[in-house]
Amino acid sequence: MFLMLTLGYKASAEQFGPRELLDFAILAEELGFDSVVVSDHFHPWRDTGGHAPFSFAWLGAVAARTKRIRIGTSVVTPSFRYHPAIVAQAMATVALLAPGRVFLGVGSGESMNETPLTVSAWPEPGERLRRLREAVRLIKRMWSEDYVTFEGKYFQTREAKLFDKPAQPIPILIAAGGPQAAAFAGKEGDGIIVTSGKGAELYRDTLLPAMEKAAREAGKGPATIERLIEMKVSYDTDRSRAMEDTKEWAALALPAEDKVGVEDPREMERRAKAAADRAHTRFIVSTDAAEHLEKIAPYLEWGFTHLVFHFPGRDQERAMRLYAKEVLPRLRSRA
Repeated sequence: MFLMLTLGYKASAEQFGPRELLDFAILAEELGFDSVVVSDHFHPWRDTGGHAPFSFAWLGAVAARTKRIRIGTSVVTPSFRYHPAIVAQAMATVALLAPGRVFLGVGSGESMNETPLTVSAWPEPGERLRRLREAVRLIKRMWSEDYVTFEGKYFQTREAKLFDKPAQPIPILIAAGGPQAAAFAGKEGDGIIVTSGKGAELYRDTLLPAMEKAAREAGKGPATIERLIEMKVSYDTDRSRAMEDTKEWAALALPAEDKVGVEDPREMERRAKAAADRAHTRFIVSTDAAEHLEKIAPYLEWGFTHLVFHFPGRDQERAMRLYAKEVLPRLRSRA
């Protein structure tokens, strides 16, 4: 099985309300993007101008208003504020509205989205990954079996059945920031999800080898595993504008230790202001298409097959139209 290059649009639910975001998804299909991928937040990264529409409801609207693009989450956490069986039900419904076009991207979670509702201490990474493993097992069973009784450490069901589900299982892509999660993606997932801008060694020497090794050990060909990467790009004819746009996402430039345990968007916004001058370091900032492609090229060489472009600025239509005109055709011809 050979995976064709997929070029997608990241629908940033932390930055835009549901109607505006729906318009962007429809435009993405019109402009030739291959996928639309939405984040799933309860709290956004900032209080001022922040948004957090319900991703599953929004995906249902996208399914009804589009015909071609693949749609999915990047990512949802099915192991804290959601019960995995509810995630299975939600995505099964979306999959019936958009047959053959849906995937579920899952991750181990961020405290800002979970602890305001669970009202409990945020567990260490090992427990979060164990909860995710269990959640994925249950989701798969809900899609493939009827009247499921599940007795896990974290989740249970008793004779639970999904009455509306697609004939074929929905692909599950698993987010990975370290080798254990990458191996889990290779063993149990249909794909892996990572984000750009974190150094070649992480992708080339750690995440992808761990995923490939686990896939082989599970009897799967590594080439059949979808490799999705969220590409943080700020491309504009005006470099000062491209740089300024990245400041909307200054929180991404904060070190991990400055974000852990911060659940209040007001506090996250306050901390992010201190990183505003470093925001551009998490993005590929370019004004020239050829230069831009050279910066994206290593990700293709490492084997990523699904590039989802995250544009940071408020004028998403401008960014999408410019990218579709000047960058996407060059990427496709290069691939």
